[in-house]
Amino acid sequence: MTVWHRSGPGPRDGAPVNPSLRLVRARPEPEFEISVDGAAVPVVPGQSIGAALYGAGVRSWRTTRFGGRPRGLFCGIGVCFDCLVTVNGVPSLRACQTEARPGDRVTTGGGEAQGAGGGGGASTGAGDGAGDGGGNREGGR
Repeated sequence: MTVWHRSGPGPRDGAPVNPSLRLVRARPEPEFEISVDGAAVPVVPGQSIGAALYGAGVRSWRTTRFGGRPRGLFCGIGVCFDCLVTVNGVPSLRACQTEARPGDRVTTGGGEAQGAGGGGGASTGAGDGAGDGGGNREGGR
């Protein structure tokens, strides 16, 4: 019986590894860009729009209706409605749940997206009554 072991550094050196789980000759798809309020944002295939924005340093891209508080990713799993965007004309999509696709045109409704130092920041969790549905992107293409 052959026992497979991990090679290389790691916390589980010497632990058995199922050979079918190894990435042999894996070649990820090339990066692409999406347009967010007219600005190019790099995307790794499989990323959500929210993850791409966060990776580009954008922490908030809309504000609350009352009080103008910045909003962006909060829960990251589609429970809240803090990360709503419009993608290719389809409004009220959750950026954390919408996979970015080559050529996507994303608008935030707030004009300019705010970066890490631009007055944005993580949501405090205070609701703004924006729970107006997540929408379905399939019909918009």
